[in-house]
Amino acid sequence: MTNFETRPVAPGLHFVATPIGTARDITLRALDLLANADALAAEDTRTLRKLMEIHGIPLNSRPLLAYHDHSGAGDRNRILAVLERGGSVAYVSEAGTPLVADPGYALGRAAIAAGYTVLAAPGASAVLAALAVSGLPTDRFAFAGFLPPAKTQRETEIAALRSLPFTLVLYESPKRVHELLGSLRDILGADRPVALCRELTKRFEEVIRGTAAEVCAAIEGRTLKGEIVVLVGRAETEEVTGADLETALRDAMRTMRMKDAATAVAGALGLPRREVYQAALALEKGTEDAEEDES
Repeated sequence: MTNFETRPVAPGLHFVATPIGTARDITLRALDLLANADALAAEDTRTLRKLMEIHGIPLNSRPLLAYHDHSGAGDRNRILAVLERGGSVAYVSEAGTPLVADPGYALGRAAIAAGYTVLAAPGASAVLAALAVSGLPTDRFAFAGFLPPAKTQRETEIAALRSLPFTLVLYESPKRVHELLGSLRDILGADRPVALCRELTKRFEEVIRGTAAEVCAAIEGRTLKGEIVVLVGRAETEEVTGADLETALRDAMRTMRMKDAATAVAGALGLPRREVYQAALALEKGTEDAEEDES
C-alpha cells in the first residue's frame, strides 16, 4: 500500500513543505504532489530523493531540477519552461517551508510575473514548531531570520529590535549561537526571556529556557550541533506618562490626521487605541480653545 494517491496535479508552481526532522512529519497532500507533479525542483536534489525513497515515491522519468541560493536565471527558466507548457512543478527546500529563510523567492516572483499559478502546500516549519515549545507568548511574533555574523552589525540589528512588543524568532548556526546569545544578553539585558530550540522533531531534540544570562551559562563550553532556533521574549511595556503621550501625539499630529496619529502612537507606546484617540481629541480641543482665546 502506498502513502499517496495517483491524481492529476493542477498546473502551476507548488511550494511544498517537507519535514524538518522526522520523515513522517509530512502531509498527505505533499506526498500526492511529489508523486504526481510533472516536474520536481529542490534546493538539494539528494535530500528530496532520499525523502521520496522513504515514502516509496518513484521519480520515474520526471525531471528533477536543482534550485538553490546560487541559482540564477538559467535554473529559473528551466522551471518556468515546464509551467509554460501547462505543467506542474513541486518545489521543496532542504527542510520545512520554502521561502522561510530558504530559497524560492525569486522563483515565485518570476512565476507570478509571468502569470502562472503559484500555490502552497503547508506543513512543517521550524518557526512555528519552536514557538509552540518555547513557553513564550505566541499571539504576536516577528521572524528576523539570520542576523549578520559580524558582531557590530549583529548588535546594531538587535538594538533595532529591542523595543518590539513581539516574541522574536531567530535562526542561527551552531558555530555562532554562543556569540548570538552573548549579544542578546549584552544588548537586551541579562533578564530578557530566551528559549534555545535545537534539533526540533529529531532524536536529540532539546529546548533550553530561561533568561538570556541563564541560557548563555547553560551552553557555555558546549559544542552544539544541528539546526537551531532562538526565541526572545518581547520587550516589557515601559510606563508611559501623560507628558510622554502628549509629546508623541503632538509630534505625530504635525504630519498625520488625528485618527492616523492616534493609531501610530498607540502602536508605538503599546497603549489601547481608544485611550490614545480620546487623548488626541482632548489635545486638539485644547489647541482650538487656546486659539479662540488668543483671537
